[in-house]
Amino acid sequence: MKYIKLGKSDLECSRIALGCMRLGDKPEERAKAVIAAALDEGVNMFDHADIYADGESERKFGRAFKALGISRDKVILQSKCGIRKDLGTFDFSKKHIVEAAEGSLKRLGTDYLDILLLHRPDALMEPEEVAEAFDALFRAGKVRFFGVSNFSPYQIELLKGGRVEVIANQLQFSLMHAAMIEEGLNVNMYNDESVQRNGDILNYCRLNGIAVQEKYGCTPAAIAFAWILRHPAKMQVIAGTTDPEHLRALCRGAEVGLTREEWYGLYRSTGKILP
Repeated sequence: MKYIKLGKSDLECSRIALGCMRLGDKPEERAKAVIAAALDEGVNMFDHADIYADGESERKFGRAFKALGISRDKVILQSKCGIRKDLGTFDFSKKHIVEAAEGSLKRLGTDYLDILLLHRPDALMEPEEVAEAFDALFRAGKVRFFGVSNFSPYQIELLKGGRVEVIANQLQFSLMHAAMIEEGLNVNMYNDESVQRNGDILNYCRLNGIAVQEKYGCTPAAIAFAWILRHPAKMQVIAGTTDPEHLRALCRGAEVGLTREEWYGLYRSTGKILP
């Protein structure tokens, strides 16, 4: 397994992280098995969110983690907050962020999160209030670093204006969902891929030292991981499988070094065209 520094932090994270969204409806033995397989493969980062299975994914991970006797300082735990399923809203208020983080800590059975992400943009976000919440969590030793998910460059700029240091942005990117590169690749063309939708967020993150985490959601093959990891933005892929053997196979993608011709060949294989 290869490792990268996540953004401007000192966190040494595996290029592939285990996404724990689907643990909530699996038996605890399955949770233990996939966590153990991840560790065997060198995966040291685990991605959560307070809404995954209404918190049950975090609970099962916490119980499995304890049963396996894993040392807390050997892993990097990340969770996300800000989506209010109970109200049908987003909520970046100080009260909700702090309470959500504390809820995740309790369910995971840990004293601190290495990273807390804001899950989706809140149109009513007050950057100063977010900064107050993050500062309170940091000073209490409950969260070490902060980031976002699905944010545009100017939404991140708003947070920076409120004194928030963003180290990661979790985004959707794969062979089938490659809009982040297409808006800069398909220029001087009439095809729809050239339309700019996210403000060139990929290059923004590269220029500002923000790690890009990619939610894996399409082709179930290690080569799809290798395609993402080949990009010079040094992305981190989050694998959502709960099958230990599938995870082991996907981890092989971290060892594959695609040539430039292979990378573009895979891009074209999805039916996309180049200028």
